[in-house]
Amino acid sequence: MMKGYSILQKPIITERANDLNKLGKYVFMVQPSATKNEIKKAIQTIYKVNVTAVNVISQPPKKRRYRGLAAKRGGYKKAIVTIKSGQKIEIE
Repeated sequence: MMKGYSILQKPIITERANDLNKLGKYVFMVQPSATKNEIKKAIQTIYKVNVTAVNVISQPPKKRRYRGLAAKRGGYKKAIVTIKSGQKIEIE
């Protein structure tokens, strides 16, 4: 089992993620091997909030071509975390 800070890599701050923040949902980039339960426990211990749901999305690597050479841009795993209404996470 991994520790909280090693599971969460960084928060994803985009326009869509900011719109989800208003609904009580926060988006984080997580380790590819992390499970929903580990993500939930990490958010609860680090930010001291109650998590109601965790949705996980795996982004596959994308193929790119550069000067005739084929390469892959790295994939990642992200988690959309819903917290209890009335609570808030301060993301800097």
